Amino acid sequence: MQAFITSLQSVAEIVIVIALGYWLKSAGKVGEQFKGNISFVIMNIALPASIFVSVLKYLTRDKLIGLTGGLVYAFASFAASYLLAWLLTKLLKIRKGRRGTFINMFANANTIFIGLPLNLALFGQKSLPYFLVYYVVNTVSTWAIGVFFISADDPTITQGTKKEFNWKKLLPAPLVGFIVSLVFLLLAIPIPGWINSTLSMIGGIVTPMSLIYIGIILADAGLKSIRFDRDTIWALMGRFVFAPALMILFILLGSKMGAHMPNMEQSTLVIQAATPGLAVLPILVGQAHGDVRYATNVVTTSTVLFVIVVPILMQVINLIF
Repeated sequence: MQAFITSLQSVAEIVIVIALGYWLKSAGKVGEQFKGNISFVIMNIALPASIFVSVLKYLTRDKLIGLTGGLVYAFASFAASYLLAWLLTKLLKIRKGRRGTFINMFANANTIFIGLPLNLALFGQKSLPYFLVYYVVNTVSTWAIGVFFISADDPTITQGTKKEFNWKKLLPAPLVGFIVSLVFLLLAIPIPGWINSTLSMIGGIVTPMSLIYIGIILADAGLKSIRFDRDTIWALMGRFVFAPALMILFILLGSKMGAHMPNMEQSTLVIQAATPGLAVLPILVGQAHGDVRYATNVVTTSTVLFVIVVPILMQVINLIF
């Protein structure tokens, strides 16, 4: 019961800051340009700095080797999610223009703007190395596989038409920050104290600014626009039920085979598997001439409902692990 109350309190903190962002946008205190600016600062400056400092602070060479097990579980759960989602698009006869969104809702999560602050609020900075495991797999999955399903779902593309893939998207700034930090870690390159403190200060704005950004997104989307049709309900089940269930299944199978993981790593992987849909999903779907209203609806509903899902999932995690 205490764990349930603690998770509720952690989620309450997150909701309050999200509500602040929602109010700022609804009251006209911040303009449309601010949303783009805050997104740029978080993605390209603050988050890479935070990841760089945290990796050097919480990881060692030995711990780095120990994270490979988490990568295996993450890759396995992503592969299973794609397969399950693809099968359901056939069984449920999801119409063209929605299939890419539907499949991405099962497999790929909003790890940056929701997963990261949520993980830090629930488990603290020590969980960041485990978060990075999921983040790396999620990034590769999104830009190497997820966008493929969205592009292939373009109703305007005739058979045989090809689209070029932008490989640069596989290396966003946060992932570059992670790679650079690994170089410093493996080569044991010393970092001056004042530089470390500066980067820590810059990285410290990630969580509050990310939560404010979520509030702004919700204000733009409009809570009144939320709808629960059949395709939306199944997509939400994929995000909040099937994806974390698959992760739990693979972790339990691994444990029975003797591949034990720290409790914090197990909890982090499961929580990340249940974070809301990608914030950029409506943009990607729009570029592919898909059903943008459906994409916006599933992202908005998943972002709102995660507040209810997280405390329940935390209780499930405590019972299983």
